Amino acid sequence: MKNTISTEDKLLGRKVDYPKQYAPEVLVAVPRKVNREQYGISEPPTEFIGLDTWHAYEVGFLTENGLPVTGLLKLVYPSDSSFLVESKSLKLYLNSFNMSSYGKDRKSGIEQVTGMIKNDLEALLKCEVKLAFFDKESEVAGHDFQDFMVMEDTLELESIQFNDFSENPELLKPSKSGEKELKLATHLLRSNCKVTHQPDWGSAFVLIEGETLPEPTGLLEYIVSFRNENHFHEEICEMLYKRLWDKFQPEKLMVTCVYTRRGGIDICPSRASHAQLLPVNLISPEKLSSKLLRQ
Repeated sequence: MKNTISTEDKLLGRKVDYPKQYAPEVLVAVPRKVNREQYGISEPPTEFIGLDTWHAYEVGFLTENGLPVTGLLKLVYPSDSSFLVESKSLKLYLNSFNMSSYGKDRKSGIEQVTGMIKNDLEALLKCEVKLAFFDKESEVAGHDFQDFMVMEDTLELESIQFNDFSENPELLKPSKSGEKELKLATHLLRSNCKVTHQPDWGSAFVLIEGETLPEPTGLLEYIVSFRNENHFHEEICEMLYKRLWDKFQPEKLMVTCVYTRRGGIDICPSRASHAQLLPVNLISPEKLSSKLLRQ
C-alpha cells in the first residue's frame, strides 16, 4: 500500500539513500486541500480546471541484456485530484529503476516501465495519470506563449520600486487602459520549497479577459512579491489565479507557472476558467513544448 500523508517532510530536507531496486513504497502523496483552505479555494475546486505537467529528465533502466535506456518522462494529471506527488519521492522512485532490467529490447522495456509508473502513480494519487517517454529529440516543439508580452521587457523597470517580497495582493491595481484582454508574462517568478526553503525559479503566464483588468506594473510587483513565499509550485499557481479571480472577477482567466528543473524534474501547473485556455502543448503528454532559457 502506498504512503498517503498529511505532512510534506517525510523525505524533503532529509538525507535519503537512493533505492537500489524498484521501490514504489517511497512515493509520497501530499493533500492539496491544506493550502486551498488557507486561500479560500474550494475542494474540489470550482474556480478553475487545470493540469499539472511534470518533466523528469533523469529516467533510465536496463534492458535484459544490460543495455541502458535513458530519456525524458512527461507526466500529466488533473488539478482536481485530492493529492499531488511529492517531488523528491518521485525522483527517488524513478531512480529505483536505474539498475534493474526490463524488456528484451528498448521498445518493450519502455512499455513495461511506463506501465509500472502509470499504475503506481494512479494508485497513489487516485486519478488518471497520462504519460509519455521520449528517448529522441523532438523535431518540432510547440510554443504556447509566443504572443504573451513579457512585462520586464516592456515596462520601465527603473521607475518601479520593488519593496514587497512576501505575497501582497494589495499590489494588484485595476488598469485604466480600457483593454478587455491581456496576455502577460514574466520570467522573474521566484518562490521557495515549502519544507526546505530552497529557491525555485520560474516563469508566469497570465491570460485574462473582462471589464476590469490588472495594471501590468502592479501585476509584476505582485508576482515578484512571491519571492519569500514557501509553497509548492502548484500552490503558487493557484494562489496567483485565486487573487486575480477574486480581485477582478474576469470572464476568462488562465495562469500557468513554468518552473525550471531542480533535481532533474520540473513542475509546470496550469489553471484556467475554461478548458480551451489551457496551453495545448504543455498539457499534452504526447507533445514536447518549447523550453525557456532557464529550463
